[in-house]
Amino acid sequence: MKRIFFSTLIFVFALACKESHEQKTSFSHGIESLSKPWNKEPVEVEGDFSFAIISDLTGGERKRIFEVAVEQINRFDPRFVLSVGDLIEGGTEDTLQLKKEWEYFDQRADKLEKPFFHLGGNHDLTNPVMKQFWNTRYGPTYYHFVYNDVLFLMLDSEDYDEERMLEIYEARAKALKMISGELEGEYTDSEYYHMEERKTGSIGKEQRMYFEEAMKANPQVSWTFVLMHKPLWKNKDLEEWSMLEEMLTKRKHTVINGHYHSFSHEKKGENSYIMLGTTGGAQDDEDPNSFDHITWIKMNKGVPTLSHLRMDGILNEEGNIPLHGDTLSFQAYKPHLIP
Repeated sequence: MKRIFFSTLIFVFALACKESHEQKTSFSHGIESLSKPWNKEPVEVEGDFSFAIISDLTGGERKRIFEVAVEQINRFDPRFVLSVGDLIEGGTEDTLQLKKEWEYFDQRADKLEKPFFHLGGNHDLTNPVMKQFWNTRYGPTYYHFVYNDVLFLMLDSEDYDEERMLEIYEARAKALKMISGELEGEYTDSEYYHMEERKTGSIGKEQRMYFEEAMKANPQVSWTFVLMHKPLWKNKDLEEWSMLEEMLTKRKHTVINGHYHSFSHEKKGENSYIMLGTTGGAQDDEDPNSFDHITWIKMNKGVPTLSHLRMDGILNEEGNIPLHGDTLSFQAYKPHLIP
């Protein structure tokens, strides 16, 4: 009798260990490179959770807006913070300058009390040198992860072959010289202005296949968030995105991007497609939807509730906007906004 009891006990213990070993962790990813596009991993806690998203800082970053956003986000205590790109001014092949800009950004982002996930925009990934710099510092330019049964797809909307990337880079440089007066001509007449890639970016076959595999590997998640810098979904002729979006239509998802520095929201079926405003980037003072904000998303039993918190409406105990006590202006600043 004792032998049967102990045999049963051992079996139950072994089964419990097996189930515990097979149970999915709350944070998982497939990145094998030493460098990662986040500064630290989020704490693995089961159940409902909230996270924040910041938008563009560039096109002429306005002083201390991002620093205030960091303090405001810390007060809300999200599980982690995501981005939609354009974190540095970039647009250069000078690696010393790139190192300086990324170190300055990361120094500020590291003041977030929770993990920060990088995503590149056209300012961050303007040319092949910048892509390589990113790969060395942060690993892949596109990636995915799963947290508490929610799948996050972090897309690279600057996905061109090297030849095309250089063509866009050179056209952009000429357009900037037109704006500064170094070259004759109007920016709106420039080759760069009329490039579809300037407006909606691009995604290649390899990246599309990567995210298809990520979705196939995670078929039963409660929700899928798709983050990108440029609105790939605005380009109806972009075949690789259309194929990816076809898979997305079979699951509950939300698409979020930046780039235009102007907030907007659209619906495709039951799914939201959201363009964020800014979190310190240049603004158009004639656009009522060009404002600084933090996007706050609360997952409740697998269903998201999205809130866009305007930074000029988040006050501390004393009723001040700048939590560090400095004078801060949320007035629009538009040196020469080039998406």
